[in-house]
Amino acid sequence: MANLIIYYSRKGENYWNGGIKNIKKGNTETVAEFIQKAVGGKLFEIETVKEYSADYYECIDDAKTELRAGARPELKKYLDNIDEYDNIFVCGPCWWGTYPMAVFTQLEKLDWNGKKVMAVMTHEGSGLASSERDLKKTCKGAAFGKGLAVHGAKAAQSEKVVSEWAKSVLK
Repeated sequence: MANLIIYYSRKGENYWNGGIKNIKKGNTETVAEFIQKAVGGKLFEIETVKEYSADYYECIDDAKTELRAGARPELKKYLDNIDEYDNIFVCGPCWWGTYPMAVFTQLEKLDWNGKKVMAVMTHEGSGLASSERDLKKTCKGAAFGKGLAVHGAKAAQSEKVVSEWAKSVLK
């Protein structure tokens, strides 16, 4: 059973326990790496051609505009297929109640039939928000495992929880 961990993560300015903090590694990237360490698999980072603003508040304004427009930002690289994988973890920060639109740019290009998909969301209070519902709309033909929400400011301390969860959803 091969695993794939697809993720989008934001480095730099992030919302952090009620304020803004500059971080060297995005919270979602940290969680994605914990999943890989726990259950193995390939990491695939979603990167946009047009980078989001380094300023956190400009970034979230752009994210809201993209969400309202149903935008699909162009990516630097794409997965062409996921045929060799059985389990796919879709990881991202909670931007306005769901994944960044760039995540959907990638997901909509894939055949999900026969795959097991798990939502993973880093957040500062939103939990999984609508990530699971949105994945079910996008990943037609997939089965879905229980999702995981990780408080972003605690991502670096979440390895045990993430590891136990990742192992449990693959049983």
